[in-house]
Amino acid sequence: MSVEVQRMFASIAPSYDRVNQVLSFGIHHRWRKRLLREAHLEAGARVLDCATGTGDLAIAFARALGEGAEVVGTDFCAEMLESGPAKAARAGVQVRFQVADAMALPFEDDHFDAASISFGIRNVDDPVRALQEMARVVRPGGKVMVLEFGQPRGLFGALYRFYSNSVIPTVGGLLSGNRAAYKYLPETSAAFPAGKAFVALMERAGCYASHRALPLTFGVAWVYEGVVR
Repeated sequence: MSVEVQRMFASIAPSYDRVNQVLSFGIHHRWRKRLLREAHLEAGARVLDCATGTGDLAIAFARALGEGAEVVGTDFCAEMLESGPAKAARAGVQVRFQVADAMALPFEDDHFDAASISFGIRNVDDPVRALQEMARVVRPGGKVMVLEFGQPRGLFGALYRFYSNSVIPTVGGLLSGNRAAYKYLPETSAAFPAGKAFVALMERAGCYASHRALPLTFGVAWVYEGVVR
């Protein structure tokens, strides 16, 4: 991962949760809950959440899976992880946070029942490599779950592009003090493969027995599932 992107996330880490809540109107929490439901994991499962940021998805997994579960949240940016332990403690769950690159995960083969990444794979230098690494650390028959932005079409798509290109940089810049970061984030969302194009990346990874794609909120976001061979 480029040093520039790492520095960008470090700079917005203190305001990250607050800005996301404002810019998404809280919908990003519902999207994560949908990913969790689609994963269909049993209580006590082992889960790795890559690009966990401040830990929202990892904490949601820990809540859902209950005592005995092993939930690990990793991120390439140490500053993004700083608030995670306190958030997990407030939620009354145990999550282990660790700095790690999604393209070179420091875990054994076949260790987890599932791996996930939400709104992070588009920031990885090599998404196919990350998909392979997540599959490597998940047992055969386990799942890799991805939540990422898409590009909605039609009239709603036009409104969404206006919001992304004009409102997000302005409001995000005011709240975080880093307008460039909130210009970069929607630009990468608009350029990143979505729907069938992302499924093609999963096929290129060559380590999934099956996969599916589920659009959310008119295609603003997508949940992808890959079952590991």
